Amino acid sequence: MECVFCRIIAGELPSRKVYEDEGFVAFHDIRPRAPVHVLVVPKEHIAKLSDYPDTEEGQRRLGALFRTANRVAKALGLEGYKLQVHVGEKGGQEVFHVHVHVMGAP
Repeated sequence: MECVFCRIIAGELPSRKVYEDEGFVAFHDIRPRAPVHVLVVPKEHIAKLSDYPDTEEGQRRLGALFRTANRVAKALGLEGYKLQVHVGEKGGQEVFHVHVHVMGAP
């Protein structure tokens, strides 16, 4: 398995997890750019956000991703926060497994 996020999800690499459920895991970014900087990652490997199908099922899965990011922000006590997603190499994506950055301050 080459994907670093898949390896974290499988427990092969350490992480500082803050949330996990049947579909997602959230953990602290190793290069934080805010006082609180957490990544929300679906357990299902999808390389980039634009790879979600343009269907009701794709819409449901995207909604679940952002609903989980919101849950994580609330659980971390963030009153205000930024969600950031990089899509593709030209969009600044470094790890090709969908993830949402949740950044803020408590």
